[in-house]
Amino acid sequence: MFTGIVEDNGVVLNLVANKGNLNITLSSKLVSEFKIDQSVSHNGICLTVVEIKNNTYTVTAIGETISKTNISSWEVGEEINLERAMKIGARLDGHMIQGHIDQVGECTKANETNGSWEYVFKYDASLNITVEKGSIAVNGVSLTVVESDENSFSVAIIPYTYSHTNFKNFTVGSVVNLEFDILGKYLMKMLPKYK
Repeated sequence: MFTGIVEDNGVVLNLVANKGNLNITLSSKLVSEFKIDQSVSHNGICLTVVEIKNNTYTVTAIGETISKTNISSWEVGEEINLERAMKIGARLDGHMIQGHIDQVGECTKANETNGSWEYVFKYDASLNITVEKGSIAVNGVSLTVVESDENSFSVAIIPYTYSHTNFKNFTVGSVVNLEFDILGKYLMKMLPKYK
């Protein structure tokens, strides 16, 4: 489980296909604190550390993960939002995030607005929902939905979040990982039973 509070921007150093999997090697200031078999959120995707070597580490994404996330578009040199798993008993500054991406979304608007930034993302509304003032994880960042429409939502980003995540690299057309609020997902699953 994660909180959506990004600890570092890792940098992709190498991408190696291995049958249906993808081995991804990254650098990060957090490497000295990683352990083999540790879960780390990468743009919101829970991936397991499989190797640590020379201040770099490697994780492996399987075919299912590749097909449901934006991993297939990652390139060498790209910045990735990183967060270690939450500690029981610590403050929960964001919201409960599983690290299981529900779907990808596309950025349709990215504007600076008087010192903060507004982003709008579209998504397949048949699968999930957003609600105003509800929680959403975008590339692993815990955010509050500002406006919620049938197949899109907007978020507002403060300067700190903008400069400490890969939101600073988003443009119209950027594809992002979305994890919807767990409560909303349970409600969507239950609603057909009561219709």
